[in-house]
Amino acid sequence: MDTYRLHYFPESGNSYKLALMLTLCGQTFELIWTDFGSRVTWTPQWRRTVNPMGEIPVLEVNGQKLTQTAPILLQLAARYEKFGATNDAETHELLRWLFWDNQKLSGGMATYRFLRTFTPKSDPAVLTWHLARVKDFLGILEQHLGTSTFVACGRPTIADISMCAYLSYPMDETGIDLTASYPSIAAWLDRLARVPGWKSPYELLPGKRLQKWSA
Repeated sequence: MDTYRLHYFPESGNSYKLALMLTLCGQTFELIWTDFGSRVTWTPQWRRTVNPMGEIPVLEVNGQKLTQTAPILLQLAARYEKFGATNDAETHELLRWLFWDNQKLSGGMATYRFLRTFTPKSDPAVLTWHLARVKDFLGILEQHLGTSTFVACGRPTIADISMCAYLSYPMDETGIDLTASYPSIAAWLDRLARVPGWKSPYELLPGKRLQKWSA
């Protein structure tokens, strides 16, 4: 039986991706809260003992530390034969959206949300620039989901699990009313929430929260 330990902090959408995937695959895991707010991930000791890339999350699988959410999601999908691809065409489609999400949607949304809500005295011009990028990415996803029930393969997959993560946090953190501005995305999130076993970020990731500077 596999044992899992997830190094995380509650506001991390990437941590949520792994916690959600493990939960939907019926796996239990130990949570290791990380003091991201104090920059512990920047310290030489943390990088030496946990993740030399200096990033959260880290998933320990039977004692082996794994990093980067996309390859971990692919590994879990293969191991439990859930939420993955069944042929070469589906593999391409999953990888296409996973790479796009990590580079664009999750990367953009995580940065904007952190600067907007969890950073004191963010430069308004910088926030405006990041928000414009996020709106562009959301527009792409909105158009896609206007004709697709799920992101890829016609069913819930790791592409959905990855792409929904930063969009599943409360609106007072993101500052974006998805229901009003992106109805197809909002409807997709509602469909995902009906997948058996689905839980929201703060249900899966308890612990001390980062200080909010804007709401």
